[in-house]
Formats: sequence, C-alpha cells, structure tokens
Amino acid sequence: SSDPTPLRAANNATAHMYIVSPLNNLRDESGKVSWLTKLFMTHPPTEERVKALREMAS
Repeated sequence: SSDPTPLRAANNATAHMYIVSPLNNLRDESGKVSWLTKLFMTHPPTEERVKALREMAS
C-alpha cells in the first residue's frame, strides 16, 4: 500500500485487485465473451446484467 510504483503488467495473479478486469483476452475479436469463458465466470458480463435489468424495468 505504501509502494507508489504501479504494476507494469496485469496477470491472473493481480487481476482481482482491479476494479475493471485488465485482462482483455476474455473477449473474442467481435467483443463478445466466449461460451467457454462464460462457463467459468461467477457473474455474467456487465453488459448482459444491465440489459437484463432494463428488460425487467420495461
């Protein structure tokens, strides 16, 4: 906490310390999360969560 040096590279060991995941390899070329990645996710992507909430509100 007192170390002012920022991380040079994010990896699986440090990704949990970020507010937004620094790992961009979760999405394919079209920007979608693959079905295999979704299989191991504990929560759906933010975009899907917001879409579901908006559908519930209308």
